[in-house]
Amino acid sequence: MRVAALIMGMLVAAPAAPVASSDWHASVRDFAAKHFKNPAWGYSHCLRDYALARELAAADRVTLDDDVLFAAAFLHDMAAFPPWEKEKLDHSDVAADIVDTVLKGTGFPMTKVDAVRGAIRTHMYYRDPVGPEALYLHDADALDWLGAIGVARVLALVDPNGGDPDGPKAVKMLEDNLKSVPTRVLSRAGLAMVPPRKAELEVFLKDLRRESENLATL
Repeated sequence: MRVAALIMGMLVAAPAAPVASSDWHASVRDFAAKHFKNPAWGYSHCLRDYALARELAAADRVTLDDDVLFAAAFLHDMAAFPPWEKEKLDHSDVAADIVDTVLKGTGFPMTKVDAVRGAIRTHMYYRDPVGPEALYLHDADALDWLGAIGVARVLALVDPNGGDPDGPKAVKMLEDNLKSVPTRVLSRAGLAMVPPRKAELEVFLKDLRRESENLATL
């Protein structure tokens, strides 16, 4: 019933918004590729979230507004990057509040911007999505913290010079994801993907501890 209800139901000058083109999707995609550079939540993560959200919805036979999903998927983490990030504020809220500044002038149908805001605001696993686009973006984003891709994302953040995070701290991040994320996947198709991705992460962590003297030599 819960899932069914969900489905129904700058002070610093920022880089210029995308220039309008014959295809606003290309403008937004190019903007993300240019500005969102991070191995864990950069452009490649946007690509995966968009594709997986569509896959999950198709498996559940739920029709999505692709305009809303595409814009939200490619711009949901924009406030994790300067100059949009705001210290002490959740990046989801900040991005939701300013996403219109990127979409204006691209040809995006601005009557749908509030739905984009909603999907962005609840994309993190610890939030409660409302509406199909929000639900499937939320689940895709959660699943991207699990499995082999979840390992790759977190380990890519390790500072090669021994700074923060180091190897053991990255392992703690993975263990926290393993504990917190699976129960927050909400859609039927998303839930079906949890066991194999959870198992991949569990096996990796077990093997890593065995091969590093319980992280002592990591």
